[in-house]
Amino acid sequence: MPTQCSAGLFGFAPVEGRRVEAGFDGGTITSDAGALLLGAADRAIRLVERFAACFTDARRPDLIEHGVGTLIGQRVFGIALGYEDLNDHDHLRHDPAMAVLAGKLAARRSDCAPLAGKSTLNRLELSRPEPTRYHKIAHDGAAIEGLFVNLFLEAHKSAPKQIVLDLDATDDPIHGHQEGRFFHGYYDGYCYLPLYVFCGRHLLAAKLRRSNIDASAGAVEEVERIAARIRTRWPRVRILLRADSGFAREALMAWCEKNRVDYVFGLARNDRLVEDIADELIHAEEEARRTGKPARRFKDLRWSTRESWSRSRRVIAKAEWTQGEANPRFIVTSLKPGEVMGRHLYEEVYCARGDMENRIKEAQGDLFADRTSAATMRANQLRLWFASMAYVLMCALRRIGLAHTQFAEATCGTIRLKLLKLGALVRVSVRRVKFAMASGCPWQNEWALAHARLRNAAA
Repeated sequence: MPTQCSAGLFGFAPVEGRRVEAGFDGGTITSDAGALLLGAADRAIRLVERFAACFTDARRPDLIEHGVGTLIGQRVFGIALGYEDLNDHDHLRHDPAMAVLAGKLAARRSDCAPLAGKSTLNRLELSRPEPTRYHKIAHDGAAIEGLFVNLFLEAHKSAPKQIVLDLDATDDPIHGHQEGRFFHGYYDGYCYLPLYVFCGRHLLAAKLRRSNIDASAGAVEEVERIAARIRTRWPRVRILLRADSGFAREALMAWCEKNRVDYVFGLARNDRLVEDIADELIHAEEEARRTGKPARRFKDLRWSTRESWSRSRRVIAKAEWTQGEANPRFIVTSLKPGEVMGRHLYEEVYCARGDMENRIKEAQGDLFADRTSAATMRANQLRLWFASMAYVLMCALRRIGLAHTQFAEATCGTIRLKLLKLGALVRVSVRRVKFAMASGCPWQNEWALAHARLRNAAA
């Protein structure tokens, strides 16, 4: 952050006979110089420009100081840099690194900062689908949702043979009286229940929902929208859906079977299922007692519910004995036995869905996707999209700039701490803006490599 000049010096205990002094006289300094890499990543994928195109600005052009693109970039870059609250922007609006990222070093009016403060950004977050007298900026939710999928498609040089779409619902705790506030028994608190769709590290959808619904509510519509967009670009790609037992619902499975989409879902156990693997559990128990280690058996069977399913489906049962007790687990799938064996399907394919939980932790923990404290669902959905775009931008930095480095698998929080939160002395002249970062920075080789790769990607 920038400092203010002061002639006063502060003395501290001497070291080796030398005075130790400090003073606020260093000139223009920022703590976010590494964020220049975020600007390079944005130019490589044009995220802010395209995100801004999803908004309509009905304000009078002659009265505008901060354009929509500047406001959106400011919000996305701020979240990526760890500034979760709009209040932070009353200070960030003077920061030279943020000004460079926004492409605006000075304001038109002498009484205005280069960037917007919390009040202007708050009006952006309160935008509606259509402009009104008091809300001049509007956003197109469908266009924003489509942008996530387009950015995913463009991240691939060629069409893959198969992609795996992970679906999951998670809790987004709320602590006020926001619209859509409900108590969720499983999470033991008031929360929203957003639906996420990932493909590996790529985020394809983040849908805010009330929590008084089934985990799979709206999943058919989201998958249908995403699959249609993907197949428009990649008509021959094979799509596999993967999710826990909260998504093993007739509507979603029937839609998949009708539309050539494969699935592997967890299946909640019940007495009938456990009875079908009684022999396997006995054998697993005997092996566990003999070896002193957990033992498991797998069984492939055709199974159907008594009422809710329209047909019988392939179920893989894991009969496991561990820690002195039975631990049966089940999955349901559209994949045929000739394509993949049950054990491999469970251990290598289905269990890999656990990595999606790490992606959600990144989105919520590192990029504040759970900062949904606005009064309305509409504003909180837009906040979720801002955080999600910040996640996509950080993923682009990691994927393009940091491939095959020690940060290739790093979390967004680690990348921010090591490569973005760099202090620098900023010198502004007629011809250039110079960020003088510490010569002893331990990550300068990775930073330089990321810079070169991102410049090439944007060329």
